[in-house]
Amino acid sequence: MNPAVGVMALVIVSLATAAIGFYGLRISRTTGDFYVASRTVRPWWNASAIGGEYLSAASFLGVAGLILLSGTDALWFPVGYTAGYLMLLLFVAAPLRRSGAYTIPDFTEARLDSRAVRRVTSVVVVAVGWLYIVPQLHGAALTIRISTGLPAWVGSAAVVVVVCLTVVAGGMRSITFVQAFQFWLKLTALAVPVLFIVFTLAGDGEAAVAPAVVNPTGLAPAGPYQNISLLVALLFGTLGLPHVLVRFYTNPDGHSARRTTLIVLGLLSVFYLFPTAYGLVGRMFAPELARSGQPDAVVLLLPGQLIGGTAGDLLSALVVAGAFAAFLSTTSGLVVSLAGVISQDVLGGGVRGFRLAAVVSAVVPLGFAVMSDSLALAGSVGLVFAFTASTVCPVLLLGIWWRGLTDAGAIAGMVTGGVLCGGAMVWGTVMGAAGTPFWLAQPAAWTVPAAFAVTVLVSRATKHRIPRTMARVMTRLHTPERPLATER
Repeated sequence: MNPAVGVMALVIVSLATAAIGFYGLRISRTTGDFYVASRTVRPWWNASAIGGEYLSAASFLGVAGLILLSGTDALWFPVGYTAGYLMLLLFVAAPLRRSGAYTIPDFTEARLDSRAVRRVTSVVVVAVGWLYIVPQLHGAALTIRISTGLPAWVGSAAVVVVVCLTVVAGGMRSITFVQAFQFWLKLTALAVPVLFIVFTLAGDGEAAVAPAVVNPTGLAPAGPYQNISLLVALLFGTLGLPHVLVRFYTNPDGHSARRTTLIVLGLLSVFYLFPTAYGLVGRMFAPELARSGQPDAVVLLLPGQLIGGTAGDLLSALVVAGAFAAFLSTTSGLVVSLAGVISQDVLGGGVRGFRLAAVVSAVVPLGFAVMSDSLALAGSVGLVFAFTASTVCPVLLLGIWWRGLTDAGAIAGMVTGGVLCGGAMVWGTVMGAAGTPFWLAQPAAWTVPAAFAVTVLVSRATKHRIPRTMARVMTRLHTPERPLATER
């Protein structure tokens, strides 16, 4: 790839993102604008913005890389990522919007009438957010290195700088415009090159290697446990992602929150067709990428390798622009959600506190990203989903649907899930793939049931701690509002 083309793509995306973000500054004035866009975001806008922030480095680069390596075993990732939103539609979207909260800690405090639960939830949410930001910065580092030849840290730093400028400028209202734009850019950046490649190969195939390699890496297929555990992580982990959940607070009412989620399901279903196609095309026509040690770069390298020439450079530039948009949109969504938590719990709230918290939320994971090596993007994000499923998800689901939840049960469940899943993640990091048993490499199958079980058992043992406000809060969560006239 021509380095000048890669630099041009990155500069254009950064400038467009900054311009849209600063436009949001013109209409972001109140605290509500910065935290939840004053709860006025309509379903199509919100669905596009959710697609923008949810489709991260793992979706844009990692899914194709895993399909290149593992074939059909990796198809569980797009299936799980999409099906998780069906669970959001059925169990979380509308009740969470009706809660009237700004953040997940706001919800748990209101539901359980406990400051202690709020503090523990805040710690967990911040940990989840930082764990999720690091793979985005690793993806940016990989993209910068592949597309421009610049040092890898430049990509991570560029993402943090652009995100800080955008979030500090206009908060949630500004980020909504940015992420909606970035979703459609990402979809275009994947769809156009892969369709061009497919039509070219179908026409003459001259640029392609003969599709003779079925398993280019020789990796053994995943067993039933690994597949089940991965699905548990992706399905339940989606329910607890802070940057996704905070999006439902921006809808006008529960009815529009459900409509938003339904639209997101359609958008995700279309999007995941394309990284899957990249992985399959790479597996058939560029199997050497699987053995090159950089399978996550298959989306970046395929246009130049299979098309070549000026057309290949232009298609590669489009892919690079989409990849950078993926890192920016997901990181900005995470920074907004973390800034809301940190500013309220540590800095006293307000616009000034939000802006300072946004900078802290972005800079801390930058340090971890620069000091650590990039792992397989989809795999590392899958572990973050497992951690979220083991901590936030049980409290959220039981808080919405079970009247018997207590503050002691919620804290015990989050701590249990965090210790078990976090311990498995640390073991895998220290010991490496060769020294990690399969049940620790994919821990969700046992850490998620353990967290749910501890939450229920401790809550039943502390029935006297059920808050007196429980009936009022549960009524609010499950009483449908009258839809707005514009939503009918």
